[in-house]
Amino acid sequence: MIGIHTPETEGEKNVQTLKQRMKEAGLTHPIAVDNQTTMWKRYHNQYWPSVYLIDKQGIARWGWSGELGWKGARGESHMRKKLEELLAE
Repeated sequence: MIGIHTPETEGEKNVQTLKQRMKEAGLTHPIAVDNQTTMWKRYHNQYWPSVYLIDKQGIARWGWSGELGWKGARGESHMRKKLEELLAE
């Protein structure tokens, strides 16, 4: 798993602040910083955050726009199910 951080504001471009927030949130997976919005544009994102499951061939197979649990959404369970399907392939 890898995260890609694309800042919404100038203040979010500070890598040291990002590292501190990752630590506070207990995140241990690698997170790339996309300050030039390269990946954001490549995936035609419109919402923060966006979550993608990418298969062994590098193809984005499933995505979720917005927070996984926003207002009761079941995004986390949906994406876990899709992840299990990918791992079974």
